[in-house]
Amino acid sequence: MNISRRFALGLVATTLSFGAAQAQDKVLNIYSARHYQTDEALYNGFTQATGIKINRVEADDAGLVARLRAEGAASPADVVLMVDAARMAAADAQGMFQPIKSKVLDDTIPATLRAAPTPDGVTWTGFSTRARNIFFDPTRVKAEDVATYEQLADPKLKGLLCTRSGSHPYNLSLFATVVERLGDAKGEEWLKGVVANMARAPKGGDTDQIRGVASGECGVAIANSYYFARILRSDKPEDKAVVEKVRIVFPNQATSGTHVNIAGAAVAKHAKNRDNAVAFMEYLASPSAQQYFANGNNEYAAAKGVKLDNPAIKAMGDDFKLETVPLASVSKNLTKVQQMLDRVGYK
Repeated sequence: MNISRRFALGLVATTLSFGAAQAQDKVLNIYSARHYQTDEALYNGFTQATGIKINRVEADDAGLVARLRAEGAASPADVVLMVDAARMAAADAQGMFQPIKSKVLDDTIPATLRAAPTPDGVTWTGFSTRARNIFFDPTRVKAEDVATYEQLADPKLKGLLCTRSGSHPYNLSLFATVVERLGDAKGEEWLKGVVANMARAPKGGDTDQIRGVASGECGVAIANSYYFARILRSDKPEDKAVVEKVRIVFPNQATSGTHVNIAGAAVAKHAKNRDNAVAFMEYLASPSAQQYFANGNNEYAAAKGVKLDNPAIKAMGDDFKLETVPLASVSKNLTKVQQMLDRVGYK
């Protein structure tokens, strides 16, 4: 593959040569959208436990899908790691993954964090989660007025709400979940109310929304938990000031639970080392791997009963009710929700 082709596929890390590796039994080829230093310990732990050598290519989610599509049946990929359920579902719909059966994963990872099961097994599995939280300024907003996602459309919050683009996958996954629960008509009406409460046009990333609350530009914001965790772990005076001014809510605790997204993995459609791939998937569900996998981005564990040693996660709260709507069922709403966003003017 020439240099221009590599960049066209969005590669952000050195592409390893798999030719010799494929001839070995003790090898696993990973295509990863993760790029956290702590993952090195994760991979080393698997190799030490199994003797299986890991080769890795890194790109963003879109780059991985483009590469898999271009390589087709010749792809050396065994495991694909991605960082968003909507993107995993989209890749799955394009036939990039293959189903596997694993009692370890069935027993360890909640069904709501996995692809819908088929007679042949499950295609993708979440291994860490991040909550989609509400953040607010306690001097301007009462906690009881932002206890649910539904309240984001309440006229009480008019002129106070800040978010990133409605079309960003993090928001699309949340909105698709709410629409799944409320139904199409009520879901679109809710989105209309959310737009009506905007303090400004959507812009920036999740960290910008949190900082917007601290600066007074916003009274309420939506952001993923790990963005706030990064601020909590910072020693910078400006970040400490943000923590003092902003409060975090895990929405819908009395009803449907807080929406979470995932970082997850799947066995590639044309995996040459399928048994090693399944072993790696099961390893990711182990308590030690969950620590590495989640702490790499200040996320929550996906496996049942695992408590992380991350101080920021403990400070935010690590015992909350998760959304009961399965992430797998949300993916079918994405196109429909995007059309709703266009109709209500959510940029």
